[in-house]
Amino acid sequence: MEVGNITTITAFVLLGVSNNPQVQVVLFVLFLVIYLLTLTGNLLMLLVIRADSHLHIPMYFFLSHLSFLDAFYSSIIVPKLLENLLSKWKTVSFLQCFTQISLVIFSGATEACLLSVMAYDRFQAVCHPLLYVVTMERKFCTSLVGASWAIGMGTGLVNTFLLAQQHFCGPNLIHGFSCELPHVLLLACSYPYVSIASILTTMVILGLGTLVLLLGFYTRIIMTALGINSATGRSKIFSTCSSHFLVVTIFYGSGLFRYMIPTSDSVLEQVLSLQYSVVSPLLNPFVYSLKNQEVKAALRRMLARKPRLTF
Repeated sequence: MEVGNITTITAFVLLGVSNNPQVQVVLFVLFLVIYLLTLTGNLLMLLVIRADSHLHIPMYFFLSHLSFLDAFYSSIIVPKLLENLLSKWKTVSFLQCFTQISLVIFSGATEACLLSVMAYDRFQAVCHPLLYVVTMERKFCTSLVGASWAIGMGTGLVNTFLLAQQHFCGPNLIHGFSCELPHVLLLACSYPYVSIASILTTMVILGLGTLVLLLGFYTRIIMTALGINSATGRSKIFSTCSSHFLVVTIFYGSGLFRYMIPTSDSVLEQVLSLQYSVVSPLLNPFVYSLKNQEVKAALRRMLARKPRLTF
């Protein structure tokens, strides 16, 4: 569409991961398998937590929301990626692009908050065990989860709304497999000062802010564990917290590498985007199922149950 001497584009073009048809077929199969494994792992985690009464405690209540969020996040990115790998036309409308950006920001912000909440839960369990049941009662846990989802939703809507106020006159080529805010922002013809300020605020408060909280909680947990004379007690604490700490490391490590490097459309940037968007949601349920004895025991109990036949 053209108004006077100003041209306004109405869609973006996703250039994808590769233009080679043979490579695209291989990538389609690979990402389809990863997506199915991601859904299976996270939904199985949800099922196990819901079905086993031994897991009806705050830590697994938070984990169930994290598993749902990972399945949701993967479903935002991978289906469109699979479609583009097999499609000749790789255009995406403004509405689709901004919706994807909003949901990606929402998912990332919510996960950062949930991981902080889970770290707080472990901090209370290790450092204040006598008050744990009173402090982490169900209503309070529900409020923490609700606040995490609300913060994520508000962050996604605000950043996407400010981005949508920008004027896009071309080019409209996105060097990637999904609509990511940094790439789209670089295509704006107007001066995106407000959007940049909003993004930086989000990164400082939700990115660095939650990271500082996590480091603070785990510092206290480690100090408490080292102060225990019993080797069995220390081992139990580290075993309980190791799964969550590994998930935190994957989330923040891949996120920092992805968004702290300058946008350059390089191969490294593509690989980091794929790792952050496609691989990370797959790893979380397997980390918890392989490293957590309670989850493995619950899974064995669920598989050992004989189905009751009713006539």
